[in-house]
Amino acid sequence: MIAPDTRRSGIILDSHPLWLDALEPFLLESGIDVVARATSPDQALELLAEHKPDLFITELRLNGKMGGAACVREAMRRFPTLNVIVLSGYDDPISIEEALSAGAAAFVSKSARPDDLASAVRQVFAHSVYLANRPQRRVRRASRQSDRLPGLTRREAEILELVAEGYSNGRVAKMLWVTDQTVKFHLSNIYRKLGVTNRTEATHWALTNGLASEETDQSAASEGAR
Repeated sequence: MIAPDTRRSGIILDSHPLWLDALEPFLLESGIDVVARATSPDQALELLAEHKPDLFITELRLNGKMGGAACVREAMRRFPTLNVIVLSGYDDPISIEEALSAGAAAFVSKSARPDDLASAVRQVFAHSVYLANRPQRRVRRASRQSDRLPGLTRREAEILELVAEGYSNGRVAKMLWVTDQTVKFHLSNIYRKLGVTNRTEATHWALTNGLASEETDQSAASEGAR
C-alpha cells in the first residue's frame, strides 16, 4: 500500500474510454490518484489548468485537430514543471522522437508490461535512473548545459551524455526505457548534427565541450551497439 503522503495526482488522456478505465486502477496501485480523465486534448488542457496534477499521461494518436504531441507541447508550455508520460500503441522511432521532442519525460508502449509503466512513473519523479548492478552510479537527465547545445534536442543531448559516459546502446536503451532501435535512431541524428561518424568521435566531442566527465570509461565508450 502506498503511503498517503507519497501519493501524487494525475490526469490521463486517451480517445478510448475503455483504455482509461483499464489504466486508472493500475495507476492507483502505483501511487497516482487520477483526479480527472479526458478523451480530447482540449478537455485535457482545461483539466490540467483546473487540477494542476503532478503527472499527465496521454496517448500519441488522438481524435480531433490537436494530436498527442501537440497537446504535450502545449501542456509543457503552460505548465513547465508538469511530468508527462506518453503511453502509446505506436512505438516506431518517429513516434517516439515526436513524443520526446514535444517534452514528454518518458515513452512507454502499450504493449509493455505493467511493471515497465510502474518503473517509468517512479523514474519520472526521481529524475534519475539507478542501475541495479551499479547502485552508486546515478544517471542524470540531460544537464542544463546540454539543454543549450546547438542543434541537439534534449533527448539527443541526454543520449550523447550517456554514450560519452561509457554506456553501450543496449544499456542506454534500458536506462531510458526505449528500444535499441530508438537509441540508434537518435545517434544517427547526433552524428549528423555534430559532423562526426561514430561513437568514439561523438564521445570526444562531448568531452571537449564539457558534456561528460574525464572519468569516462573509454573502453566502454567504444563498445559496439548491442
